[in-house]
Amino acid sequence: MKIIPLSEGSFTIDKSKQFIPFNTATDDLQKRPVGSLLVEVQPFCVVTKNDILIIDTGLGFSNPDGTLQIHQNLLDNDINPMDVTKVLLSHLHKDHAGGISKKDEILNQRFFSFPAATYYVNKDEFDFATAKGAPSYTPDDFSMLNNGGNVEFTKGNGSIDGYINYEVTGAHCPWHQVFMIEEDGEKLFFGADVAPQLNQMKSRFIAKYDYDGKLCMELRRQWWQQAQEDHRTFLFYHDIATPVLKC
Repeated sequence: MKIIPLSEGSFTIDKSKQFIPFNTATDDLQKRPVGSLLVEVQPFCVVTKNDILIIDTGLGFSNPDGTLQIHQNLLDNDINPMDVTKVLLSHLHKDHAGGISKKDEILNQRFFSFPAATYYVNKDEFDFATAKGAPSYTPDDFSMLNNGGNVEFTKGNGSIDGYINYEVTGAHCPWHQVFMIEEDGEKLFFGADVAPQLNQMKSRFIAKYDYDGKLCMELRRQWWQQAQEDHRTFLFYHDIATPVLKC
């Protein structure tokens, strides 16, 4: 499998849930509001034998020329966004779901960012996110998932095409799910916001921003221990220094 991190840059976020661009070379975190967290926003592309996968879709920001940033990142890696076959969604917080669709301002209509792909999202997460709304969720970005067509709603734990396993963890938000992709003896694990950074795997702490911080802490411990046994490769969505780690 080929793994391509699709970094959208570094940001700070505080209780306002606004993602403010941060230049790690020149900006001072101490000048941001108290409690600001510094994170990368980093979807992934995984190329397998039969699929081109996108795992979470980023903030949905566009470049000055109007090109979706996630599309440009793919093109820079010689991948046509129209060739993406599956989009795996861990949950629908704005920094993970912003690139699900793009609005055409002239037509005043939204279109799927990856029209040839099937989108996979937990149905309970979709219903919860739609009802909850701002500031953590932006329903306009993902409401068209409910229109049928190229969308598969998941429930509980299961498998896609026999090699992509998904599991509902809750923990970060009530219906958060994670993915394990297995091919030719290689295992890729995407823990999304329950396991967003390498340094969080090595320390025990409970974060106030998690729905169930104690469960997050326990799951990270379990996954880190399992990784030493099965030598999985972690994909870290919010890690500036280490997006990919093979154990």
